[in-house]
Amino acid sequence: MTQKPGERQQSKAALSLGHPEDRMKALKLALATLLVLAVPAIAQRPAPGDHHQIPRMGPGPVKAEPHPVEPNRNFSDKPGHPNTPHVDGRTWVGHDTGRGDARYHQDNPWEHGRFEGGFGRGHRWRIEGGGPGRFWFHNWFWMVAPADVVYCDGWLWNADDIVIYEDPDHPGWYLAYNVRLGTYVHVEYLGS
Repeated sequence: MTQKPGERQQSKAALSLGHPEDRMKALKLALATLLVLAVPAIAQRPAPGDHHQIPRMGPGPVKAEPHPVEPNRNFSDKPGHPNTPHVDGRTWVGHDTGRGDARYHQDNPWEHGRFEGGFGRGHRWRIEGGGPGRFWFHNWFWMVAPADVVYCDGWLWNADDIVIYEDPDHPGWYLAYNVRLGTYVHVEYLGS
């Protein structure tokens, strides 16, 4: 294929941005695009004081002899740990009473449907309002198990981030892990 004189120069000119003002506009556009794309990543950063590692996965089913249900159980397994169910590394402290725990029995498990919004570390949700009896995020509604209401006393019902995990021992219940506190409670999905 033969090239006409001046054709090569035209293609080089088409690749260049020409005038310095055009280069500056292109640079501003690139920076604005980068900023817009960076905002969601910045929004996912932990808030100040948010120092708890989000568990990669929920607890496994209880295989050992279940821990007996104690009315005033102390969950503080180490100095400085909370006296509520919490996660210590890979251990879900307090999730050891097994399938026979009557506090989490439901006659009609999942009567409002199953939650399909996503589980585990990759699905972090900000509580948008409510309280233990009914709270919500992303137009999904939940209720804390009556036996666990006492464990969510310090939760911020319009600001805390939680992560939902499936509960392998208690049909109809899920576990809501509070990222700020490192604690969890049993929750029932009430639908959307």
